[in-house]
Amino acid sequence: MIEVAALTSGKNIPSTLFRVQQHISSLRSFGVEVTEFQPFINKYYPIPYWPKNIKERYVFPISITWQGAKLSMRIPGLVGSWRSQVTWLERSILPGYLTLEPLLKRPFVFDMDDAIWLVRPFGEKAIRYIVKRATCVIVGNKYLAEWVKQYTDQIEIVPTAIDTLEFAPATSRDRTQQFIVGWLGTSGNLTYLQAIEDSLREFFSKAPNARLMIVSSEPPVFKNIDPSRVIFVKWQRETAAQYVNQMDIGIMPLPETAWTRGKCSFKMLQYMASGLPVVVSPVGMNQEVLNMGQVGLGASNHREWLDGLMTFYQQREMGSIYGDNGRRIVELHFSQPVISQKIAQVFKSLG
Repeated sequence: MIEVAALTSGKNIPSTLFRVQQHISSLRSFGVEVTEFQPFINKYYPIPYWPKNIKERYVFPISITWQGAKLSMRIPGLVGSWRSQVTWLERSILPGYLTLEPLLKRPFVFDMDDAIWLVRPFGEKAIRYIVKRATCVIVGNKYLAEWVKQYTDQIEIVPTAIDTLEFAPATSRDRTQQFIVGWLGTSGNLTYLQAIEDSLREFFSKAPNARLMIVSSEPPVFKNIDPSRVIFVKWQRETAAQYVNQMDIGIMPLPETAWTRGKCSFKMLQYMASGLPVVVSPVGMNQEVLNMGQVGLGASNHREWLDGLMTFYQQREMGSIYGDNGRRIVELHFSQPVISQKIAQVFKSLG
């Protein structure tokens, strides 16, 4: 049994949940025993009660004290690293900084699923150092691999896995009442949804029984969409898949930026695993997944978003076919058992 110390980001952090935690049990069946070291305060948590309009970095003594407190909570992970055979670091220890990474025991696997070298203030320098020091770097897609290969050739592309037992097609759906356009994601990404507000508004004017369901930690703020057309559901880990099963189509709008090109199409894959057709921005990995088969439509502007939504609204049978195709692709390439096996192979090559 290979003993692995996994240093993760914190409770309910998506990268922790889906890059590490969901694999711990199945990795054991492959001969890899993972002990997770999760900080009591997640590394992204802001200073408590700090005014939102004042950035922490402007009050350096308070900010550095808070970062130091969070860093102290990573000491058990550092100790655990030296007591294990392999270290597994999920992203960096503190975003935008190089801290305890030089002290971690090797062999050392660095896992990144976003373009985290863009994080301020010192993200690029920090991630460059970590990548160079790592024995192997696991990345979520080809775009991330292209950046990493500037500094190392020890790279494995391992997509973020989907639990296909949890995210599965609904056994029965009532499609006689409403047509549900669904969006699932963190509140920090709501700006991407708000960017296609005009397309959604025009779609609703042409589809009287359509509604937008948003599953997130916070509700969106729309300027021109009738609130009665929006269904907001508070995100909870245990119920997210149930609400996806109420959707008829899943959407994932993204702008074309260096950050979004690093995204791992996780929402798109969750929709597909649930048997939904998708309309997504063809950015980064989204385009790669669209190229794998007839699973959905790409949309880069107002007209394409409107046409994509109207296509699946008017052609329900086509949507069912695309949804079935998407489910098969996720099962073959992105399901949790498939990805767990890939991760296990990485650790076995190092242990």
